[in-house]
Amino acid sequence: MRLSLSFSPCPNDTFIFEPIVNKRIDLEGLEFDITLDDVENLNKAAINHLPDITKLSFNAFTSLSDHYQLLNSGSALGNNCGPLLISKERIAIEDIPNLKIAIPGINTTAYLLLKFAFPNVQYISEMLFSDIEDAVLSGKCDAGLIIHENRFTYHLKGLTKVMDLGENWEQKTGSPIPLGGIVLRRSFDEELKTKVNRVLFNSIQYAFEHPGSGMPYIRQHAQEMDENVMLSHISLYVNEYSKDLGTNGKNAVKKLFNTVHPNTESSVLEQLFVS
Repeated sequence: MRLSLSFSPCPNDTFIFEPIVNKRIDLEGLEFDITLDDVENLNKAAINHLPDITKLSFNAFTSLSDHYQLLNSGSALGNNCGPLLISKERIAIEDIPNLKIAIPGINTTAYLLLKFAFPNVQYISEMLFSDIEDAVLSGKCDAGLIIHENRFTYHLKGLTKVMDLGENWEQKTGSPIPLGGIVLRRSFDEELKTKVNRVLFNSIQYAFEHPGSGMPYIRQHAQEMDENVMLSHISLYVNEYSKDLGTNGKNAVKKLFNTVHPNTESSVLEQLFVS
């Protein structure tokens, strides 16, 4: 069976999908038409119900769960891995709601976490995540919301951390940060969903067991080419939750879902996940 598969060119995604792309594992008869794109573009494609399987920001997932279900494997979720709010000049926390802030997209979990910390933020400018630092440096925006590799390199450009929005989430909720996951069409039959989840788990397992095998593919697509940054990125965003969400991971996703849709019935929350 042929399926469309979309994920980002960031090292955490290319790390976990490389064994599938290069057929290092048994794909169990599945074939994939692969698209790599920025996460906000992936979110927008999913809003139009285009891909069969895709990386999706958990913020976007809160409005798309009627059409997609979350696989148990492949998620970027954990501790101390959230987006950072950065600036060129020192900024007082109380001034943040009145600033112009560059964001990587309104559908990203990063933006959800910004609104969670500062509900009254009103002046935002959407742009590609890799353009945010330059927007702040040029004065086009007062502050920027950075994700992906930029988390490791912003200080090299003289930028300053205003707040770790993941840390804020963890302190207020006591929960790990669910950033993004891999979803597939809810309409697929259960056998296919189980097979896709198994293939993805095996891909991640292979990547962990053979960490060097995927580096040419990862390096080919990385925004930041320094190998130490790529490895730090993978280490931060690919972890045991990526192999299997488990109870703690699922509870974290439910908590974020409830942040957007308060008082959602528990039966609906359970149906977010592939069984």
